[in-house]
Amino acid sequence: MIIEQNQKEMMYLQNVLLAMEQNIVESENEAKLKFQSMRDEIKNKSLEEKHALRIMLEIRVEDLWKQVQLAFKNYTESTEDNKIAFEALKAKDEKSAQEIETQMKKFQKIQDSMSFLKNRIARHARDNEEQNRRLRADKEVVYKQFQKLKCQMKKERAAKRSNLASLTVQSNATMKALQKIIDKGESILRKAEMCRRVETEEEKVLPFYPTSLSKEEIEKAEKNSMEKPSEELALLMQDYKALDQFWKRYNKVLLESSALEHEKAVLTNGNQKLRLLLKQYLDGISVSNEVLSQQNSLLILNSRNPHQKNVPSVPVTDTRVQRPIYNVIEAAHVVSHTL
Repeated sequence: MIIEQNQKEMMYLQNVLLAMEQNIVESENEAKLKFQSMRDEIKNKSLEEKHALRIMLEIRVEDLWKQVQLAFKNYTESTEDNKIAFEALKAKDEKSAQEIETQMKKFQKIQDSMSFLKNRIARHARDNEEQNRRLRADKEVVYKQFQKLKCQMKKERAAKRSNLASLTVQSNATMKALQKIIDKGESILRKAEMCRRVETEEEKVLPFYPTSLSKEEIEKAEKNSMEKPSEELALLMQDYKALDQFWKRYNKVLLESSALEHEKAVLTNGNQKLRLLLKQYLDGISVSNEVLSQQNSLLILNSRNPHQKNVPSVPVTDTRVQRPIYNVIEAAHVVSHTL
């Protein structure tokens, strides 16, 4: 029962809703038609008014344009001279403006250049001031170093001058010593050549005499030579061991020279004795002032005998009593010039 009643109410409400929708659609259509008609009327009316207004405005614009053309013509005719002057002034103004603009650009460039140069000069002045300060400091350092080097150079010059003088003196002394050594060497070579001429066959074959040491002494000397020397003189003698043969021959010559000197002294003593005896003999057989001034047993002079006959005196240098003179070369002279 309730369901049927509910269904009926639902159907009633649906019918009411459908009727309301139909009424709303009809009202809406009527309103749209009314709106369209009113819009068309307003649009047509506005178009008519617009057309009329356009015609009026066109007529007014034509009148105004004619007035403007007339005013422009009158203005043009009245301002033709001014226009020409204006055009000339305008061209001149444009030219002046261009020139002013060019000059302003140049002035701006010059001003920029001046500013740049001023900044550059200021920067260079600062840099130069700093550089001058550094250069002055470097100058002071260099001057001090120069003075120091100058003092050192003076000292070095004095030392070098002293060394040069000392070196000159030493070189002269060395040259003299070397010249003496050269002269001595040449003298030794000449004497060696002279000695070579007077050497015997045995000395030419055996220039070095055999040792006079015994076998035990030779073995002892060899044993001592094998030991390491401890004294400085013995160490130095090791450097001159190669001169043993030279010293052997030198010692032989020295011994022979000593023997010859001794023999020369003996012969000189004998020669002096023979000269004394010869002088005594010659004094005994010759007459001279020296002999007459001395005692002579072979000559008796008695000038006090009045009975003695006057015998003519004959000078000793007379050829009648002069003895022949013989050239005599002593053996000592020959030996001294030979050695």
